[in-house]
Amino acid sequence: MAVRRASSLWRLPGMECMHASNPSHLRLRHRNLALVTLCLAVLIAQVDTAVVNLAVRRIGQAFSSGLDALQWVVDGYNLVYAVMLLTGGLLADLKGRRLIFMAGAAIFTAASLLCAFSPTIGVLIAARATAGLGAALLMPSSLAILRVMWPDQAERGRALGIWAACNGVAMAIGPTLGGALLHAFGWPSIFLVVVPIGLAALVLAALVIPESADPQERHFDGGAQAFGAAALGGFAFAAIAMREMPPVALIAAFLAMVSLFSFITIERRHGHRAMVPLDIFENTTFRGTVTATAGMTFGMYGTLFLLPLFWQEAGRLSPAMAGLALMPMAAVFVLVSPFSGFLGRRIGTRMMTGGGVAIIGCGLLSIAAGAHHVSILPAEIGLAFTGLGMGMATGPLMGEAVGAVASARAGTASAIINVPRMVGATVGVAVLGSLYAVLGGGAAGLAGAMTMGGLVQIFAAASAWRAAALRKPAGRRA
Repeated sequence: MAVRRASSLWRLPGMECMHASNPSHLRLRHRNLALVTLCLAVLIAQVDTAVVNLAVRRIGQAFSSGLDALQWVVDGYNLVYAVMLLTGGLLADLKGRRLIFMAGAAIFTAASLLCAFSPTIGVLIAARATAGLGAALLMPSSLAILRVMWPDQAERGRALGIWAACNGVAMAIGPTLGGALLHAFGWPSIFLVVVPIGLAALVLAALVIPESADPQERHFDGGAQAFGAAALGGFAFAAIAMREMPPVALIAAFLAMVSLFSFITIERRHGHRAMVPLDIFENTTFRGTVTATAGMTFGMYGTLFLLPLFWQEAGRLSPAMAGLALMPMAAVFVLVSPFSGFLGRRIGTRMMTGGGVAIIGCGLLSIAAGAHHVSILPAEIGLAFTGLGMGMATGPLMGEAVGAVASARAGTASAIINVPRMVGATVGVAVLGSLYAVLGGGAAGLAGAMTMGGLVQIFAAASAWRAAALRKPAGRRA
């Protein structure tokens, strides 16, 4: 079967001849706009998450829904996102990274419109799940495009820093904008705000991102996809359902284990042609970044879900003020992330990843320590530490993951590293949300949940530290 290499598949409208004469000029001319486009993808995914976390109380009031349904508004998106990431990454490598990026942007934008006009909580959860599908196509193809268009490690580090900083920008503008929109126009407006950003990403992608694909005799495997989705979905569902339906959760966890075993069996039989080539996990660095990324998002997303909810339930802050109170995390994240590549070269990847995740843990423990305090100052200090750690670790962790494998597997590696990111987010919201409820909510619930989240961060930091210490040289990438 013919193999289409990333370096030989440039399909920009009206510019095919430029590839043969001067491909480097073509790349240089379009990379800045391409990076803007990729950053828009991060913005629509993260702004959506940030504003939904802020709006869960208003949505609950509008539909007379309890905490369980509200968790599904958040986790319905996260669950489908996590389940479909493997398919999204593989399709990007097989069918074209720009094509899948554009498909994801279109689905996400349409789903956001449906969210805004949902007549019931059930329709809203279904629309959120559809948005998760769009994100599952959008995000791994975005990171894979970045890996292909910036082959030089130093340049890629700078681009990844900017790409990661968009998470912080989203966290900065999301809660603030979301609070203002909630106050002025109600909860549907928080979904409408991402629509123009999604349309802009769709149009720009068609104009400035070159197409690339690397099939390498791989193909879509329905059996592997089904078992992989069942495994990821089963584990996430078990975490979400454990508090209210323990027997159902245990059954889901058992079926997830069986599905995982079946998935591994199928993928081992397919070897290098598998949807998830298992030899990727022979790379110690890659394994460590997977563990560290899951732990990092476990605490981060749990915090973003619980802290605004606690402030509003306690009557301390309005939705708009809660959004403003989350700013320290976002602001520090935005300030640090663009320099993560430079800092990594100065103090080392090990310090950036392991140290960064450890700082996140310190931030969560600070929030826990100040939960009973009347002032929100301890929480603000904790949020600032969390933003610092995220700014240090996010870009380098993504860079370590996609840089540990050959560019032909960029989409697959991007998908795999995003799976633990979203599984960590899903399980974090579910587990920490359940712990908050079991402890009776309020300050006691927040303190217990944030303590657990902080301890998970410390474990994740140790994994990142070890992974960076055992990093393979470039010549031994999977």
